[in-house]
Amino acid sequence: MLAGGVGAARFLRGLITSTDPASLTIIVNTADDDRFFGLAVSPDLDTIVYTLAGLAPRGRGWGLAGDRFECLAALGRLYGGCGWFRLGDRDLATHIYRTDRLAAGAALSTVTAEISRAFGVTARVLPMSDQPVRTVLGTDRGRLSFQRYLVAEGARPVVRTLRYRGAARARPAPGVLRAIREARAVIIAPSNPFLSIGPILAVPGVRAALTARRGPVAAISPLVRGRAVTGPLARLLRRFGHPVSSVGIARCYRPFLDMLVIDRRDRDDAAALERDGCRAIVTDTVFSTARRAARAAQTLLMALEIS
Repeated sequence: MLAGGVGAARFLRGLITSTDPASLTIIVNTADDDRFFGLAVSPDLDTIVYTLAGLAPRGRGWGLAGDRFECLAALGRLYGGCGWFRLGDRDLATHIYRTDRLAAGAALSTVTAEISRAFGVTARVLPMSDQPVRTVLGTDRGRLSFQRYLVAEGARPVVRTLRYRGAARARPAPGVLRAIREARAVIIAPSNPFLSIGPILAVPGVRAALTARRGPVAAISPLVRGRAVTGPLARLLRRFGHPVSSVGIARCYRPFLDMLVIDRRDRDDAAALERDGCRAIVTDTVFSTARRAARAAQTLLMALEIS
């Protein structure tokens, strides 16, 4: 599974109840990574690990369930104006450990494996690269990092350009290309194609590995009736010349996409998808509960002929 953002975590809640987690490799976007208070924070990696560990909160797509924010409040007294990126007390322990290990020379993939084991996660969680890649958005308010754009600015600025800084020099993390080549199926999570999956595809070798695969590649559309379940996807599709529809999502993943899971309310898009050479799988894609996500995962696994 290629994953990033809230949509990936919500679908993953259902997928891990529908198949053996030990059979899963999750390749995670790291272009959202940033530093806060000197700490190396990897939001998507942590969200995936916390979800797999059963510790993610149900009402939001980040952090640990039941966490408190007393340390953040204390930091606010010292730094001032720093509370826009929420770091919980127990969540901070993960970032402190990551920062310490990276400073000691460990690779991000090694540290991620250590964190996964500490949380009892049996699925393999891989960062897309051990080298830093950062999403930078050119907007009507200037150049913004991903976290500044999405969290601090609430995705309100108008996006004009999108760059994955460092991607051209990055290399896939150990195990990424082999996982793509050897998996029975690759699933692209219902993540933003530009902000969450695009950085993974920008790492040299990843797109080519997906295109060369013999097994199926399926994606779950993050759109329902032309609207994103979360985030600014519709505006980005328009900005970069794609239809704001399931067809637009499928075209983001040309030429390697074989199937697209779409919501029942978008079933009229099925014929257009088929004409584009992409099989449509119709189900409920609003994963407001783990049960709904599990039903969609089971439908997809059946289509992929994976029990």
